[in-house]
Amino acid sequence: MNGIRLKLARTAAGFSLRDLAATIDHLVTAQAIGKYERNETMPGSGVLIELADALHTSVDYLLGKPDLVLEDLEFRKNAFTTKRGEAQVEATVLVHLERYLAIEDILQLSSAHWDEPRDVPYPVLRDPIEADRAADALRRHWGLGHEPIPNLVELLEERGIKVFAFPLGSVGGLAACAGRPGHPAVPFVVVNADDWGERQRFTISHELGHIVLDVARSLNTERVAHRFAGAFLMPAEALWLEVGKHRSAIPLGELLALKRVFGVSIQALTHRCRDLGIIGVAAYRALFNEFDQLGWRSPPYEEYGAMRGEKPYRFQRLCLRALAEGAISESKAAELLDVPIVEVDQYMSGTLPEATPVE
Repeated sequence: MNGIRLKLARTAAGFSLRDLAATIDHLVTAQAIGKYERNETMPGSGVLIELADALHTSVDYLLGKPDLVLEDLEFRKNAFTTKRGEAQVEATVLVHLERYLAIEDILQLSSAHWDEPRDVPYPVLRDPIEADRAADALRRHWGLGHEPIPNLVELLEERGIKVFAFPLGSVGGLAACAGRPGHPAVPFVVVNADDWGERQRFTISHELGHIVLDVARSLNTERVAHRFAGAFLMPAEALWLEVGKHRSAIPLGELLALKRVFGVSIQALTHRCRDLGIIGVAAYRALFNEFDQLGWRSPPYEEYGAMRGEKPYRFQRLCLRALAEGAISESKAAELLDVPIVEVDQYMSGTLPEATPVE
């Protein structure tokens, strides 16, 4: 057995060594499991099966050799209150990303490699406004024009950037790359599954900025990524067409209508209008005073017309495709989808709510 995979699966499940020992009814001790993870001893077949069942994985997975390594994963300062929280997110990403790449390899899909523009990383050297030009260059490379993006998650996944939605507490999201021998690096974005849809979309675009930008040390990286996100979701030409180039004020009702057009929060729209000089400082401050009074600037940050999140369904679709084509067995599909094997038929027939994409 490979101890690294056992530790990854345990950490991703949120178990301590003692938790896992208790889950398998103390078939072995926590100390023994620690030795398995350090490859000091090997469990018997019966213990191995129990460990796999407790961790919702397979014996084959625990016996396999891990080849994924996270690159450039840096948690924002104070992002998580404990190192255990960071470790759980890191392990969860590795486990899910390995499954994702496995199904792409089985189906021999070119989308295992992301559609990286030749000029990436885009330099932002002197002013955050350079992030607008980077967002425009990426849109041109991907053939998006200036239109609003109807489904951001689908767009990124079809371009080879993996998107995962996990509960992250107070953290909005993160981005990094994963490497494996003989393959290009795989970029991914993790978004907080508990956030509102418009916040998720902005977070995903913000994290995309971290992937494609090279920001000078003299600039605030987070502010530049915010500027990129606004420009990517709300291109200047599209916003000017909707609201004009100069306004003395924008009423809340109009912002709510624009929110539905661009799929962003009213606050993000207001920031973008200020960045582009559509509104002045006085109008900007008046709107944010109103947002404060409405409670939108404090948890849970829910505005009028809060949107449902765009769930990443591509991995699920690929698993069902592989099963339908006989490329994997039902038991393998259940392992990859992390569901009981009795539910696989329901996934295939679309009778489970989770199998139906959000419109």
